[in-house]
Amino acid sequence: DVQLQASGGGWVHAGGSLRLSCTVSGFTFRGGSIAWFRQAPGKEREGVSCIEWPDGTTYSSDSVKGRFIISSDNTAKTVFLQMNSLKPEDTANYYCAADDRDECWNVMKTVRPDYWGQGTLVTVSS
Repeated sequence: DVQLQASGGGWVHAGGSLRLSCTVSGFTFRGGSIAWFRQAPGKEREGVSCIEWPDGTTYSSDSVKGRFIISSDNTAKTVFLQMNSLKPEDTANYYCAADDRDECWNVMKTVRPDYWGQGTLVTVSS
């Protein structure tokens, strides 16, 4: 079974930084993608950032481009989301997810990955 464990959420002032981690087990890293999604209260879940295997191509939504960086430690089977210059509108539950397709553009657009992890809450105060 594919399992994803997200961690690293917390409370931070606007302008601050947080790093989320997603530890993955049971997933074949020879191909596919790992993505971060978020869902704010009263809003739909949206794609934030995504990384593809095996070439490491990354994608980020326009709302976080230039502020959030997705990366991976393949040995540790962990995907990170470095979040800088955080804004109050970044407040949400953040979920990591895995998909057997190396199609980040599709995974982020449809918000229907094959496997979901649990969320970690990020709160940014003004």
